Amino acid sequence: MTHNAGLTLRMQRVLRAPRAVVFRALTEPQELAKWWGPDGFTIPRVESDLRTGGGYRIAMQPPEGELFYLAGEFREVDPPARLSYTFRWEEPDPEDRQTVVTLSLRDLGGQATELDFTQEHFATEERYALHEEGWTQSFDKLERLLSADASA
Repeated sequence: MTHNAGLTLRMQRVLRAPRAVVFRALTEPQELAKWWGPDGFTIPRVESDLRTGGGYRIAMQPPEGELFYLAGEFREVDPPARLSYTFRWEEPDPEDRQTVVTLSLRDLGGQATELDFTQEHFATEERYALHEEGWTQSFDKLERLLSADASA
């Protein structure tokens, strides 16, 4: 099923960490590599120019298969409250198109942060579902990482 305006994926999480710590986990290459990607994937390299208009590129290694890349440009960088960027696969599936990711962080009293996530403009239900699964697994890993850091 294809929609001209595209589909929008929305997720929300409460993370057990201060907002600044969550923002760092979302933006610092060495932190991002610890949780990004679906289960079983590793992130051998993250390049990032974290500023409005700057770019990023993430190398993803699936459990089986060849390394592939995603990249984009930062549209909004407002630490520690908001981050927005374009998201595109470097060798896209024919059903892919560039999407826009927006992450908003709300302080819930110093030791917890509400993460609101949107990814807009999916071309097909299939690509939406693939990203929904990938982000769910990624955010599960981020939640475990931040919880482990909080209890350490």
